[in-house]
Amino acid sequence: MIHEFSRTELLIGPEAMERLKKAEVAVFGVGGVGSHCIDALARGGVGSLILIDNDKVSLTNINRQCVAYHHTVGQYKTKIMEEQIRAVCPGIRVQTYERFILKEDLSGLFEKKPDYIVDAVDTVTAKLTIAEWAQRERVPLISCMRTGNKLHPELFEIADLSETSVCPLCKVMRREMKARGIPHLKVLYSREQPVDVSGRMPEEAQEGRRAVPGSISFVPPAAGLLIAGEVIRALAGIDT
Repeated sequence: MIHEFSRTELLIGPEAMERLKKAEVAVFGVGGVGSHCIDALARGGVGSLILIDNDKVSLTNINRQCVAYHHTVGQYKTKIMEEQIRAVCPGIRVQTYERFILKEDLSGLFEKKPDYIVDAVDTVTAKLTIAEWAQRERVPLISCMRTGNKLHPELFEIADLSETSVCPLCKVMRREMKARGIPHLKVLYSREQPVDVSGRMPEEAQEGRRAVPGSISFVPPAAGLLIAGEVIRALAGIDT
């Protein structure tokens, strides 16, 4: 019988499709990377998704986030994403949490341990909290390094953190992970030198926010799709 995932099943087979249907993925961060990753996970046939983000859509999200439209400004990103997932496949189980990532309540987010975790958050503190929990609970994790101020998505790579270079966030994460005794972390990163935007001061920065990176329509989404591919192949048992 024809269904929304018929073409995927044709490619990977019914057994792999069934494994995806039974899988649960938690995604931290529903922004430029996370929203496109979630969309691809849903369209890829993952049966259960947990979305964690306390942010609301802003006008400046529209250039790169698939939850961002003029009519969704001011709404929780998780709730918009949930609606979009339901439109793709009403049978997908979706849980949303609109909260900060706090070390003491991370376990309370899950009824059971997810099969995979995607870290698409911005802050080092949150990334470390997620990595420590995943290490302790033995849950596979992929962490996205920063995609701002970049123009070449074809330079993204998936690698162990220990093998990375150039990326400043990777350097910080290597130091912090070593201090916490975490030997490995799968990351998506780029060796592209970031564009210098220091001479262009957006209104957001003038209003007292931390340094605001530049972004463009095709870079964070590409990172999200690459991460989704890595997760789907692993869960379906077709990783090569």
